Amino acid sequence: MQLKVGGFFLAETRKLTIMQVMISIVFPAYNEEGNVEELHRRIVAACGSMGEPFEIVAVDNASTDETLKRLETLSPIRIISLANNLGQTAALDAAIHAARGDVVAILDADLQNDPADIPAMVEKVRSGVCDAAVGWRKERRDTVGRRMFSSFSNWLARRIVGLPLHDYACALKVFKKEFLRDIRLYGEMHVFLAAILAARGARITEVPVKHHERTHGLSKHTFIKGAKDIADLMTIKFILGTSRPLLIFLSFALASWGIGGSATVLSIILKVGGIRNFAQTPLPVVASFFITAGLIFLMMGFLAEFMLRTYYEARQTTPYVIRKIVER
Repeated sequence: MQLKVGGFFLAETRKLTIMQVMISIVFPAYNEEGNVEELHRRIVAACGSMGEPFEIVAVDNASTDETLKRLETLSPIRIISLANNLGQTAALDAAIHAARGDVVAILDADLQNDPADIPAMVEKVRSGVCDAAVGWRKERRDTVGRRMFSSFSNWLARRIVGLPLHDYACALKVFKKEFLRDIRLYGEMHVFLAAILAARGARITEVPVKHHERTHGLSKHTFIKGAKDIADLMTIKFILGTSRPLLIFLSFALASWGIGGSATVLSIILKVGGIRNFAQTPLPVVASFFITAGLIFLMMGFLAEFMLRTYYEARQTTPYVIRKIVER
């Protein structure tokens, strides 16, 4: 059953997990009292002409200012209020899984993303051009230091993930919810959401979007947060980038054993040739280190294999998404 409120279609709460043909625009907010009202106005103005129902889902991330109170004055909106602040990724995870629409648009609450870009991105997804349209801030309105760190992070992400995007961290993204229906986000994984979607089989298209300077509130981005982003990139690559982690660790083990074996052979040659005794060269220590490291890598591979299988079996899910089944 659907209820029509002010021209917008809203589903009953008990059907929270059932996807409908609609757009869900979601955003997390932490201490954004000066931005949420204007953001809501811009979303309604931009998406009201799309010709299909949409909902707005806001997550208050345990704000300590008036953010929640100001959200409660807005309509139409669904508000999820978290009891404690576990970061932007946790808030986005709550919003995405609460979204009722089959297509989800996410953006930040700081007004640096422009909701006016959402309809064009939705059109690319709806028309079948892609499964996910991700924003590219070609003209960023950030500090020089932040742009430099972002350039390095994007370069590193392209090298590790292999997805040729210019701007991994752009918060503005539109995607089909089916690709994240059984995936939970944690840490700082929202930064590399495009990589997660691509690993699940989604077709990705990068779309140039507008970017504005922040005029209210304080940025939540720090150098420490950027370092955590890079650490989570390795986690994403490990969990979603391979179904056989044992093979990855085995390659490290073989490389270590190769170095250790070479050091062993060289130390024996030096000993037999009367050039150096074992105590006169560090080669035996090097050999012992790399042979031991190889054993550790091998054990880590077996452990990772077990943990990954447990991860999928416990969640009763798979690392793939079925796009469609054709029977004739």
